[in-house]
Amino acid sequence: MRLRSRLFLLALLATPAIGRVSGAQDATPRAAGTTGITISGVVHDSIAHVPLAGAAVQLVPAEAGRAGFSASSDSLGRFTIAGVAAGRYTIGFFHPMLDSLGLQPPLREVVVAGDKPVRADLGIPSAARLRTAICGPGSARDSGGVVVGVLRDAHDGAAIAKGSVAGEWLEMSFTVGGVSRRVPRLVVNTAENGWFALCNVPSGGTMALVGSRGNDSTDRIDVEVPAEGFLRRDLYVGTIRMLAARDTTHQADTMPVVQRRLRAGDGRLTGTVVAVAGGKPLAGAQVSILEGPVTRANDRGEWTIADAPSGTRVLEVRAVGYYPERRRVDVVDGAPPIRLALSTLKAMLDTVKITASRLRGGDLSGFENRRKTGIGDFLGQEDIAKRGARNTSDIFRQISGLHIVGAEPDRTLSMRNCAPTVYLDGFILPENLSIDEIDGLVLPQDIKGMEVYKGPATPGQFQQRMTGCGAVVIWTK
Repeated sequence: MRLRSRLFLLALLATPAIGRVSGAQDATPRAAGTTGITISGVVHDSIAHVPLAGAAVQLVPAEAGRAGFSASSDSLGRFTIAGVAAGRYTIGFFHPMLDSLGLQPPLREVVVAGDKPVRADLGIPSAARLRTAICGPGSARDSGGVVVGVLRDAHDGAAIAKGSVAGEWLEMSFTVGGVSRRVPRLVVNTAENGWFALCNVPSGGTMALVGSRGNDSTDRIDVEVPAEGFLRRDLYVGTIRMLAARDTTHQADTMPVVQRRLRAGDGRLTGTVVAVAGGKPLAGAQVSILEGPVTRANDRGEWTIADAPSGTRVLEVRAVGYYPERRRVDVVDGAPPIRLALSTLKAMLDTVKITASRLRGGDLSGFENRRKTGIGDFLGQEDIAKRGARNTSDIFRQISGLHIVGAEPDRTLSMRNCAPTVYLDGFILPENLSIDEIDGLVLPQDIKGMEVYKGPATPGQFQQRMTGCGAVVIWTK
């Protein structure tokens, strides 16, 4: 891919028409007591479809020896340069987003003549034009997207040259012979300025990203690629120090899934945990870096992890009676406070029932069809009633291959020495959900059917996490 040569062409895409701007009528009046013409405009982010604030706009005269002008765009992307004498100029802007996109500063020519104000709007190109410029003309004809960004050092923000970024996603194909499953994987090296681009990734879908430098890496994070097919996401790499690590990968074609325990680092994160309903502080909520340091919120819902491992990480928060949440965070100097709002288990379950109600009939039909294949363990409503279970976890204990491990209140479900993915009415539940939390989500008398799959026998639609471990699928009445 000729990325480097294409990047220099991106400056030519930044405006709808490259050429001169002269004498365009503008409503901005000339400042009192100022000689010369006023040039104004708006800097627009065509990717996020919002004005671009904080852009450093520069106006440079074509004639050598003459002084230039500068201005900064406000919160609405507006800028004004007053007192400009007649002549030819080049106008452009700088912004951190240009660096993340691998763009040269977009430039255009401005001709100042007469006594009318000049309008000169500037902008970052649209997602479609950027995708075509970065990945080639073919990207404009298919549904493939692109993920771009800069790989940075978590300690000083410096770009990392010759690092690597890997991305993977799940693809399922429905054929006469059944459902086939594939996990495409892309690995790219970063340029000298730390820039990277992953082309032909799925648009409007979820994929996993990992950035690395030598033995150090980010956490594996999930990102959503917008339907328009362009995503910008910088990644921060910090030094990883592990107490222990165990590779639990069951498939050679996927990024490693490692059970590890991170040592305390030198980063710092702060924030608050509240309830979605009413904003009540959740005292005692557990907040942790995934597989790393753990803390608890105080009476005001405030928390601090003073020894967080630096870099792009996954933050997990849990509170009794509330649905757990995971969030991507960048543990870097000056990281802003993080506000976390949790929904109750009942509210989340009600939402699942509402959103899944129209699909449940089709899903239960699929349940019966899958049961006829003889692959997996299936329990119908009558089977569950015969077991006399008080809690859903009592049903798990009676299924071969399922185990409950750990001590209260952190007991978890285990299968083949790994954690199976749990689905409730087609909704994928968070990883490592505790047994108590599963019992709080659904009662045995509310279950209409349950499917249990082990390892490679798991149908493709229940392998969203790509762990190869297995799945427990629960359908409610």
